[in-house]
Amino acid sequence: MRVCFPVKEVLAMESDVYGHFGSAPAFVVVDVETAEVSAINNGDMNHEHGQCNPIAALSGQRVDAVVTGGIGGGALAKLQGLGVRVYRAQAESVKDNLRLFRSGALAEFPAGHTCAGHGGSCAH
Repeated sequence: MRVCFPVKEVLAMESDVYGHFGSAPAFVVVDVETAEVSAINNGDMNHEHGQCNPIAALSGQRVDAVVTGGIGGGALAKLQGLGVRVYRAQAESVKDNLRLFRSGALAEFPAGHTCAGHGGSCAH
């Protein structure tokens, strides 16, 4: 399973999880089985509001789950349509959120709690 974390600065497992999926400068992807850590620059960082293309942002990389502080409804729907589960980050670092993810302590994002123009009800 490959878990993706939007980050402001790539510091591997010590990276802080970014507050919004679509505008994160980069992503850290962790393969849970092999512990391999990779980084992806956000190729879709400067998209128009509501026009996030998650697959372009992830440079076409396969991920099974995303852990983020916030996400827009369009990106959430697109990811879910591809079978990607999206979880709300509960800690600052990738390492701490991965630990919570593995223990089943992270909740999935419900559609009604997404970002609306970066000022909605997501509270990130």
